[in-house]
Amino acid sequence: MKMGIYNLFAFYILLMKMIVSGWSYGSADGLSMYYYTMTCPFAEMIVKNTVNRALQSDPTLAAGLVRMHFHDCFIEGCDASILIDSTKDNTAEKDSPANLSLRGYEIIDAAKEQIERQCPGVVSCADIVAMAARDAVFFSGGPVYDIPTGRKDGRRSKIEDTINLPPPTLNSSELIRMFGQRGFTAQEMVALSGAHTLGIARCTSFKSRLNNVDSTLDTQFAKTLSKTCSAGDNAAQPFDSTRNTFDNDYFNALLRKTGVLFSDQTLSDSPMTRGIVMGYAMNQAMFFFNFQQAMVKMGVMDVKEGSKGEVRGSCHKIN
Repeated sequence: MKMGIYNLFAFYILLMKMIVSGWSYGSADGLSMYYYTMTCPFAEMIVKNTVNRALQSDPTLAAGLVRMHFHDCFIEGCDASILIDSTKDNTAEKDSPANLSLRGYEIIDAAKEQIERQCPGVVSCADIVAMAARDAVFFSGGPVYDIPTGRKDGRRSKIEDTINLPPPTLNSSELIRMFGQRGFTAQEMVALSGAHTLGIARCTSFKSRLNNVDSTLDTQFAKTLSKTCSAGDNAAQPFDSTRNTFDNDYFNALLRKTGVLFSDQTLSDSPMTRGIVMGYAMNQAMFFFNFQQAMVKMGVMDVKEGSKGEVRGSCHKIN
């Protein structure tokens, strides 16, 4: 009897917290930290376990999940438009040259399949993408942070929209302007760029730096990149020395002039952003704190809510 009263009291406290934080049962609109508490309480655990299993098998997939979330949010907002397959009448975002190297789709599919068995038609693919990126950061050694859920899936995915993705040739001023148009400060832009602490870059994205004399590139590192590219355009170079660990080594690499992409190295060479890079290189905790704040902000960018979107039965096609 006492245990029953205790559980009832605990549920009451949780309910009060939900109401205070702006959550109300049965509401279709609005993001919330408790969005699926009543409708699909195990959704986040399913995603977390699916990501954990995948990364234990292949830790390089962490970079793919984080990059997928970024490429999704910067086009039409965080609405899982990156997951939609092309059809005979439409070439989708995922078939853009900028997205051909994206990885981790099978992780999203596996989580969606499990969730649909428990809570059909409830959890959006957009939320799964956002949760998977968050969990990939954590399981790679990065910061723990929570995100609100309740995003709906979008109904548009067109290759021409990917022109809004920042190319690796932008300088610091151009990056500040492009991110600024989406509401991000220079510091938030640099923090988000720190996601390149995970993963690799294909030779096609940096070989132009080798054809011309690039004074921002360390001489010995230029030889390393040239050797990498001798294996062809699809050969890859890690962004830093700890490609599968989320840390601040990326920023230290920039200070050594060993940034792989021009758009990375420009952050250290520009007076507008060099101080931020130096701060993150010296203080990993500060980078982690700013990164998680910027990721939460990015994750709510132009989200679809209520009737503006849908919950796809399959992440690869519109209902």
